[in-house]
Amino acid sequence: MKHFLTFAVLIFLLACCTSPNIKDEKAEVSIPVITETPKNPEVDKPSKDVLDFYFTPSVDEKVVHENGQKIIDFLTGETGYNFQLHVTKNYDDMIAAFGTGSADIGIMNSLSYIKAREDFGVTAKLRAIRYGKSTYFGQIVTNASRGIKSLKDLEGKTIAYTDRSSTSGYLFPQRIIKNAGVKPGKIVFAGKHDTVVKMVYEGIADAGATFYSEPTSTGTIRDARARLIDKYPDVEEKVKILTITNPIPNDPVVFAKDLPTEMSYKISLGLIKYLLTEEGKKTMMELYSTDGFMRCSDADYDELRQAVLE
Repeated sequence: MKHFLTFAVLIFLLACCTSPNIKDEKAEVSIPVITETPKNPEVDKPSKDVLDFYFTPSVDEKVVHENGQKIIDFLTGETGYNFQLHVTKNYDDMIAAFGTGSADIGIMNSLSYIKAREDFGVTAKLRAIRYGKSTYFGQIVTNASRGIKSLKDLEGKTIAYTDRSSTSGYLFPQRIIKNAGVKPGKIVFAGKHDTVVKMVYEGIADAGATFYSEPTSTGTIRDARARLIDKYPDVEEKVKILTITNPIPNDPVVFAKDLPTEMSYKISLGLIKYLLTEEGKKTMMELYSTDGFMRCSDADYDELRQAVLE
């Protein structure tokens, strides 16, 4: 009975969430009729001995390796599948891994998903929830000592982005700057969000682009600057937000085109269950500031896809 209830909760969490169609609202749920899915040993059997699970390099590589290993260890126990952890050097490498057939599962950013979907037919099954929200933002931050008060003040300045395939760390902020008619003096790509903040803090760059999440009700910051607050306690004062982008759908968990649906479903359930554990909550928060997953479809990314085409 206990096993059935646990399974029922997991089915509820995966199946009852619907994609929001308004900005920054928590996903609403309704209680469905719970039925146990019959098992089929043949379709559950992996087509290869080890499934390759890829992670994006959004934070320090060591942090990704340590926390990623915890995730796949848990999934092995839940699904019976064996996984190999991979951390790519950049977002494009993850897309390429799906193209060569090397990747089976990946946690990638939204822009990378659109490219991988178009080129290699990957499917998105889960979408991250961060601080109760299914969307996030990009932000342009500046070094407070540079006297930058408006977008026009970025003319001729050095701007640090994360990666050309980053939505919050490049695409959306870059569009804002371009639409303002501003021409930076120099553009650099730092690779990671916390590295961008560090470059702006140290004055290596005048401004930079990173992800933004709203602060807590008590005012505690939760954007990319928060990752450096232990090392630089005054980062909030020295690195200021200039502007914030339109909302961006949170990062998806994607599966290779030829991975059986039954397998992706089982792995998705395992990821949801992991977020119900204390270790899972801590691990995913350190890794991607994620506190949950909701069911998603490709249509959730249509607005972002349109922005890419503009």
